[in-house]
Amino acid sequence: MKTLKSENKMISEDKIKMKITSKDKVKKKEEKTEKKTKKETKVSKKKIETVKKLVGLIQKNNTLIVASIKNLPSKQFQDIRKKLRNKAEIMVVKKRIMLKAIEESKTENIENLKKYIQEDSAILFSELDAFEIAGILAENKNPIGAKPGQTAEEEIIIEEGPTDLIPGPVISELGSLGIKIAVENGKIAIKERKVIAKSGEKIKEAAAVLMSKLDIKPFEIGLEPLAIYDSKTGKIYTDVKIDRKKTITEIKTAGAKAIALARKITYYCKETIGFLLRKANAQAGGLEKLQPKEEKKEAEKTENIDDKTEEKKTKEKAGENQTQQENKSDKEEK
Repeated sequence: MKTLKSENKMISEDKIKMKITSKDKVKKKEEKTEKKTKKETKVSKKKIETVKKLVGLIQKNNTLIVASIKNLPSKQFQDIRKKLRNKAEIMVVKKRIMLKAIEESKTENIENLKKYIQEDSAILFSELDAFEIAGILAENKNPIGAKPGQTAEEEIIIEEGPTDLIPGPVISELGSLGIKIAVENGKIAIKERKVIAKSGEKIKEAAAVLMSKLDIKPFEIGLEPLAIYDSKTGKIYTDVKIDRKKTITEIKTAGAKAIALARKITYYCKETIGFLLRKANAQAGGLEKLQPKEEKKEAEKTENIDDKTEEKKTKEKAGENQTQQENKSDKEEK
């Protein structure tokens, strides 16, 4: 009997403990939920403020650039930021926040920009022309080496000439890529230029290793524009590649070709008149040499007669002047 009572007492105590434990669990769960709710409310306010700021920047500026910051070193990113100070504001935000800002901005045609926004993107806002900002970004890129499997943007060429490579296993590496070599002064020399990767082609491991040894860096890293929105026109520009050096070279080449054509068709302008006059003078000299001998003699006779006539007239004039002078002297004596 006593045993049964003690067992019942123990069961009731266990039940009480279980109730207390369950209450504690519920209380703890409620506390966690409350903390989580507070945290979410705090984050939500921050997000709302960020979205408002982005909306203001979209509506205020003429240019919005979505640029990739994938694999971009932090130091280089900060350097670009400094160079764009007072020219553009750069923000790095989560994709969904930027998408929300685009929706709330209600700006013409900007919805089409959504598909270009990625998680590893920076957003640039500026009142300057889109291509001016893109030009600054293009000038602030650093060269980097190639990795196997990367796609070559243009032909990668190993130029002819000496190298610092010492003969050894590297000879077979060069041979596998079809590069002709020779050993000169204890070092390897490339005897003939060789394309080791064509434009659009995947870079082989052997080619990547060789480029590393020759310190060839065919790629550049920087803020790469993915898409540009121009609020003045409401248009979106993609695949924007700005290379000022290349453009200047192309303009000079085009100018030289235009002048050559103008000279050929005898088009008179400031740039061609000097050349055309020299050409005309040279052609006139050539025509004189082709003139028949008889015509030359006749021309020489005519020139001699003209010279004699001119000489006679000069003498007659001199005689008249002398007579007048003598008459004047006579009068003065009288």
